[in-house]
Amino acid sequence: MFEVFLKEIRELLRDRKTLFFVIALPMLVFPVIMALVGFMASQAAMEAEQEVHTYYIANEAYAEKFSEQVFYHKSFKKYTGELKLDSVEALSDAVRSGVIDVGVFIPSDPVENLESGVKSEWKIVFNDAQSINFIYDRLSKLAKKFSDELRAAKLTSLGLSQAEQAAVLQPISIAKVDTADKRENLGEKLGAFIPYMLIPLVLMGASYPAIDLGAGEKERGTLETLLLTPISRTELVLGKFLTVLSSSIFCALITVSSMALWIGVASSFVELDVIKNAFSSVALLDFVLIFALLLPVAVMLSSLTLAISIYARTFKEAQNYMGPLSMGIFIPIVMSLMPNMELTAKTALIPITNVALAIKEIIKGTVDYGYVALIFGASAVLAAGLLVCCVKWFNKETVLFR
Repeated sequence: MFEVFLKEIRELLRDRKTLFFVIALPMLVFPVIMALVGFMASQAAMEAEQEVHTYYIANEAYAEKFSEQVFYHKSFKKYTGELKLDSVEALSDAVRSGVIDVGVFIPSDPVENLESGVKSEWKIVFNDAQSINFIYDRLSKLAKKFSDELRAAKLTSLGLSQAEQAAVLQPISIAKVDTADKRENLGEKLGAFIPYMLIPLVLMGASYPAIDLGAGEKERGTLETLLLTPISRTELVLGKFLTVLSSSIFCALITVSSMALWIGVASSFVELDVIKNAFSSVALLDFVLIFALLLPVAVMLSSLTLAISIYARTFKEAQNYMGPLSMGIFIPIVMSLMPNMELTAKTALIPITNVALAIKEIIKGTVDYGYVALIFGASAVLAAGLLVCCVKWFNKETVLFR
């Protein structure tokens, strides 16, 4: 068995493509993802922040002070065309055609309405089908400021002081006292996405060697030669399994080490407060625990990928089978991202989902070590069962030579 393992390892180390996917990609994926996401987010936010929008205010004579505030705002430019837009429908058509970016419809004089005890309802017309859009927020702030000024003037005319006005407008003030620390808050938001990157990389570390050791051997015609050697089929498949498992574990180790390394580098040299706050208290023991949870996952995925590769006739057929396997792995990971999905005695028994939830709890700093032991035991039992199935699969003539 170990002779087969050493032989396959030597051949694996000669394959540059496999080395790239097992070593280079996990080392590069975290800095690339962090840099790319940070750069794209900052660029999109900066472009949205600096964009100047053409506006039109219908009936601006009703709110001259508000119109003046919008006119002098750095993010807005007044429409100077010849069109007269005096209704919500006209403003909507102008926005759709690109004549203006935003329109404000003021139906009546807000001062007169206030004197009559009637509330004014303004309409802001714009296209909100953008992920980052400051138009509504900026105009709402200006409108709120104008509304506050009208309200304060009315209350002052009634003889109320500023303190009395504040008490009348908001008799009860509520302050939030959060018992969760910063690590727990940010870990809840960011920790769920760590398994989304880790577990697929473990699968990738197992799939490429497994395809080569099973379907690749069939395609090259070398599997029959191996079967003629004085080694039992069980020892032969276990040797191949150990090779795939080593690749998967090494990929997991490289991935976790890469994550710890690049988080430390980013926290030391770049002003990323979110990363610092979320991961500053994550200790070395936490990363070791994450790696330990990935071990039975690596055994499961190694057994599955090798069994699929043994069943496939050709290298290409094995690659086609890996697609549904990848989707099957992503589904339980996505389940762990669902709102209010927590680590409990029940979820600790769901394969893949349990590990994803445990990793999130580790990042948050609220992990229950009893659940971790339960997850490790359940995953180990499932991994052992899949390995037994893989060995029996390899011993079937109908599978090897179908």
